[in-house]
Amino acid sequence: MNEYITENEERFVYELMEMLRIPSVSADPKFKIDVLRTAEFVKQKLEEAGADNVELCETAGNPIIYGEKIVGTDLPTVLVYGHYDVQPADPYELWDSPPFEPVVKENKIYARGACDDKGQMYMHVKAFEVMMKNDSLPCNVKFMIEGEEEVGSVNLATFVRDNKDRLKGNVILISDTSMLGNETPSVTTGLRGMSYLEVEVTGPNRDLHSGMYGGAVANPINILCKMIASLHDEQNHITIPGFYDNVEELSQEERNEMARAPFSLDNYKKALDLGDVHGEEGYSTLECTSIRPTLDVNGIWGGYTGEGAKTVIASKAYAKISMRLVPNQSSEEITKKFQKHFESIAPASVKVKVKPHHGGEPVVTPTDSVAYQAAAKAYEETFAKKPVPVRSGGSIPIVAMFKSELGLDSVLMGFGLDSDAIHSPNESFGIFNFLKGIETIPFFYKYYAEMSK
Repeated sequence: MNEYITENEERFVYELMEMLRIPSVSADPKFKIDVLRTAEFVKQKLEEAGADNVELCETAGNPIIYGEKIVGTDLPTVLVYGHYDVQPADPYELWDSPPFEPVVKENKIYARGACDDKGQMYMHVKAFEVMMKNDSLPCNVKFMIEGEEEVGSVNLATFVRDNKDRLKGNVILISDTSMLGNETPSVTTGLRGMSYLEVEVTGPNRDLHSGMYGGAVANPINILCKMIASLHDEQNHITIPGFYDNVEELSQEERNEMARAPFSLDNYKKALDLGDVHGEEGYSTLECTSIRPTLDVNGIWGGYTGEGAKTVIASKAYAKISMRLVPNQSSEEITKKFQKHFESIAPASVKVKVKPHHGGEPVVTPTDSVAYQAAAKAYEETFAKKPVPVRSGGSIPIVAMFKSELGLDSVLMGFGLDSDAIHSPNESFGIFNFLKGIETIPFFYKYYAEMSK
């Protein structure tokens, strides 16, 4: 198999870059045609790789690509999940090269979606091709590639519920996470959940002259900033009543095990150009980004932001806020608690609206399962080192949904790096990582099939 990969690696990289040129931004309707073009691209490549029954499955939003290869009814079935949509590339001016004109620098591909998730999703298409061309597919495989992950997978649950028979399998395989480093492979065993909301603060019924009304009328931007600031105390503890009621507290033994992961605080600060870190008191940086819940403002706006000056008190101010959740927290419950609290701290001089967007539940995957052990052996085969089990600070809400709707656990085999700048300008994905994923994934199939007997 390695010989086939070596012979075709230039083509594999070229095809990925071809897909990265299509701006499949699901959050912005103006890219709708490009999203559909990307879906067609993935469909075509699955067919060329040897999948059967490949189709674009219509949803109320963007289509889901389904394909399969059934090699034996007595063999286990791996259901591969990935997504072909990407985050918006804004702000474009912060990119060193155009986000949808991929370039290779220092053996990395720079483009929006390079790592999240086009590059990692495409590893599975090419790994499947490698197994098919070498007649070495040891079990059944089904593909389910969606185009709405970056907007909350709004139609995926409906598709899953309507296609339970077609999606029957034994495990779900996902590559949408990172590993500790190219010298330190890791398998993600936990994900945080999410509650995402938008808030609107309204003061006067129109924009006002700040000289004539300033000091007498509440400024919604000032009020919003004060309200947001009050959501954390001096220890960076979230102040929403009941927020921590159900938070899972790890034992000291579990925390000590986490601390074994290689981590340099100095390198972390240097990479981000930080004078110091800023986390919840009593927890390490790695703990703050994985096993503790958070609340962050993702965007805030209002008033005049153009060139020059305009002395105005805005009628409205807005913010987008996300909360990352840990095991035993419910996104629905936390959303309600946020809404109740945010409305309660608003002064009478303004009106407040809280608009929930999307959410997802936290999940922890077992490390004693056949799937995890197969993944660990696969990494050890290609990296010559046992992977470290880690909990990720990110969220993949559909993992919990897959468990509840299909009864299947997921194994999270990520090949990205934290330095890949996903969701940020200058996103990248190492060519080493892309090809290493293609090399490693077939070993997961091999060991999973063997260990499932």
